[in-house]
Amino acid sequence: MYPVEVKKLSHSYDTTLILKDVSLKVNKGDFAGIVGPNGSGKTTLVKNIMRTLTPDKDTVFLSGEDVRSLSTKNLAKVLGAVPQTNVIEYDFSAHDIVLMGRAPHIGRFKRESENDYKIVEAAMRKTDTWHFKDRSVKELSGGERQRVIIARALAQEPDVLVLDEPVTHLDIKHQIGLMELTKDLCQEKGITVIAILHDLNFAISYCDHVMLVHDGEVIKSGKPINILTEENIKSVYDIDVCIVAHPKTGKPYIVTT
Repeated sequence: MYPVEVKKLSHSYDTTLILKDVSLKVNKGDFAGIVGPNGSGKTTLVKNIMRTLTPDKDTVFLSGEDVRSLSTKNLAKVLGAVPQTNVIEYDFSAHDIVLMGRAPHIGRFKRESENDYKIVEAAMRKTDTWHFKDRSVKELSGGERQRVIIARALAQEPDVLVLDEPVTHLDIKHQIGLMELTKDLCQEKGITVIAILHDLNFAISYCDHVMLVHDGEVIKSGKPINILTEENIKSVYDIDVCIVAHPKTGKPYIVTT
């Protein structure tokens, strides 16, 4: 049984077919990256996994259960989601936003426990947000707010974490910090991660598994070194690259030519 399995998923907006019979499986504790050019269907795919969009019956499964059969509360216990855009209309503190991640674990008419507050603090420290916990989210920069949303997802203590372009609003320090944190969550806690990534070097350096999406289909899937080849990148992105050894790490590194 896979933590995440997609079977022949198709999705259309009006009459435009965006996804075409997409199937994939992600192993427990894997960091799986979804890569591909803009408009290829990556966000539509993860929105179906997150149930932001409603998938067809018997197409998206979390630990063997049809995602459509899960209550909102039970889904939130299993899956933490960080969408591409995070608009927060209310004037909550950063701490309050992260504390909302504990809601699925708190019984009806009950208050947060000391343990809930400890989990929230740990999530905020991991995402480097604890030092502005009392600030209003409306006062935060886009990158700071993104890290708060990631902390909220961590506070859920999910089995599966889905990230849609998680590093977009972050500076380089926090981009690398997030990638390191995500890898640690997979290795140390066995969390399964699915992330849309535009930086192919992040994908080749951190991911255990990569799915290359083009024109609504997963055309290649496997280990990053086998999927992110010069030929595959040329065929999908229409750009010439070279893959060289990084001068410090010796790992594969993609450069444009």
